[in-house]
Amino acid sequence: MIKYVSIVLWANDNGDGGTFALYSLLCRHVKVSLIPNGQPEDAQLSNYNLQVPSAATRISLGVKHKLETSRPLQMMLFLVTILGTSMVIGDGVLTPAISVMSAVDGISSSLGQEAVIGISVAILVAIFSVQRFGTDKVGLSFAPIILIWFAFIGGIGVYNLFKYDVGVLRAFNPKYIVDYFSGNGKEAWISLGGIVLCITGTEAMFADLGHFNVRAVQISFSGLVFPAITTAYIGQAAYLSKFPEDVADTFYKSIPGPLYWPTFVVAVAAAIIASQAMISGAFAIISQSLTLGCFPRVKVVHTSAKYEGQVYIPEINYLLMIACVLVVVAFKSTEQIGHAYGIAVVAVMVMTTCMVSLIMLVIWRTKLVWIAAFFLVFGLIEVVYLSAVLYKFKQGGYLPLAFSLFLMMIMGIWHYVHKQRYMYEVRNKVSSEYIAQLLQNDGGTNTTISRVPGMAFLYSELVQGIPPIFPHFLANVPSIHSVLVFVSLKLLPISKVLPGERFLFRRVEPKEHRMFRCVVRYGYKDTVEEPREFERQLVQNLKDFIRHDHFVREGALLAPPLASESGGHIDINVDTQHDNNDDENGNVVVNDGGNCSSVGITSGSKLSSSLLSANVEEETQFVQKAMEKGVVYLLGEAEVVAEANSSLLKKLVVNYAYSFLRKNFREGEKVLAIPQTRLLRVGMTYEI
Repeated sequence: MIKYVSIVLWANDNGDGGTFALYSLLCRHVKVSLIPNGQPEDAQLSNYNLQVPSAATRISLGVKHKLETSRPLQMMLFLVTILGTSMVIGDGVLTPAISVMSAVDGISSSLGQEAVIGISVAILVAIFSVQRFGTDKVGLSFAPIILIWFAFIGGIGVYNLFKYDVGVLRAFNPKYIVDYFSGNGKEAWISLGGIVLCITGTEAMFADLGHFNVRAVQISFSGLVFPAITTAYIGQAAYLSKFPEDVADTFYKSIPGPLYWPTFVVAVAAAIIASQAMISGAFAIISQSLTLGCFPRVKVVHTSAKYEGQVYIPEINYLLMIACVLVVVAFKSTEQIGHAYGIAVVAVMVMTTCMVSLIMLVIWRTKLVWIAAFFLVFGLIEVVYLSAVLYKFKQGGYLPLAFSLFLMMIMGIWHYVHKQRYMYEVRNKVSSEYIAQLLQNDGGTNTTISRVPGMAFLYSELVQGIPPIFPHFLANVPSIHSVLVFVSLKLLPISKVLPGERFLFRRVEPKEHRMFRCVVRYGYKDTVEEPREFERQLVQNLKDFIRHDHFVREGALLAPPLASESGGHIDINVDTQHDNNDDENGNVVVNDGGNCSSVGITSGSKLSSSLLSANVEEETQFVQKAMEKGVVYLLGEAEVVAEANSSLLKKLVVNYAYSFLRKNFREGEKVLAIPQTRLLRVGMTYEI
């Protein structure tokens, strides 16, 4: 409670929690991302930078500089992040299994252990089968059931305390900690691994923070959850002081007779809810890692129009279900699953302590004495617990580590090749002057590029320069649509981008070719729109850009900020040079290789039609008609291979491992929901 509820919850990324949220928070303030961030397209966003509460200290600046200049430290931070993420996903396998089995254990004495396994498997299959309906529908009755659950266990705890032995309250005296360890030695240390289950769920609570707010979690945890759970354990301690032989089944044995079956029913329902929370958290984490380029493409279904963080991933859902069933059938008891469970939970807690300490130092700039107290106190406690659970490595503790390392390997391979592919495009991009020459009709013998009616969106990860796939496309198909937009979907290490800041346009010179660059910016919690809606928004914002760009070029920009109909302001930065630079006023400007203007606009903003010239109206009408003729999506089918002189390990990773993942997961057009009838692909080989 002290660590998570009072401190860690505040280390959120615009309301979102979890390992990736901590990493993205660091990436925004310190240049540690392995894929470039902090570019002009990023830094201008409202949600990108946070206010720093106090002046930087020499130590915080030194640590920041070290992180930004040390590639090994950046790699280590990234690996810690994906390892922690993999372990939380692994909890999505173990939590449903142990929660459901522990609840169903109440009938083991009457029906036998085989019946418990069968019923547990049936419940797990049912839980995963209803995930496609979304958390809103599945969780309609969650709150009342959880309230009843806490009332039951809290009330039973108080009953047992007063009925059996009020004297157990003396255990709050720290002296008994010393007595316990001095009297039991190694056995006392080993026993720490058996009580880790008492604190599981805290990482899931932090990861699911996007569904709530910090104050709501603090109030509910401190006012309801913590008192109810603590009272339940105190009551069980009192019961065991009289009936120590019932230690293997304390929970059900300590329930008063008339409340046995009602408690059993509520316990099963609460186990389902605990499983649901963990499964939803796994979906959310994979969705975040997917948008940050750390996971192969999968289908992400947003199940709630009200809560953007509620997602469903069919492939992952059924893989988790199979894994849960296998765990139940293989381990056969909650005790064995408990051995496997602790390592992942405590390891993620240690990682969280380290990352939050780093955030306290370089972002919050907390006093060193408080950082040291946080790191040493919680770090020491968690390392001791981690050593205790590692003792049971052979008894099942290897399972979450093996599962996490497998996931980590997948995420690492995908992210590595994703980054190398991006860097290949950066190194091989072409200038807008080259495209202008290519499209120019010189009247000679050279084959010219024809323009056909309609609009084309060419997707690329580049936000500056022309991607190498475009001249390769023209070499194979010497024609292009009358309006061409180079679309870059930029996935940022922030949770959400404001809708008014979604689109950023620049013109690719010369103007008469009607070619534009559009950077579409998404946070890892944002939803990519359906094609029709995406086209409508993009074209509307493109027409607004053309109007703004006209006034910039004509020198008709008014001195005061131009107001939009929505009450916002239009920010315009103009670059008339050939270099990307900050202008003398400190405004960031961006260049595509020739003269261009970079304009940030507010969605839906419009200028008075009386100010628009005939040329502007003509161009906007031309764009509108091109859209009405039809939008075609151009995608590069890049085959990524390792260079001939690469090491054997690199060839195995790129040519085989990455290729296998790419062929067995969803392709880009399926993730973007691009209609197959309007898709045109061209192949190209990237040697990285």
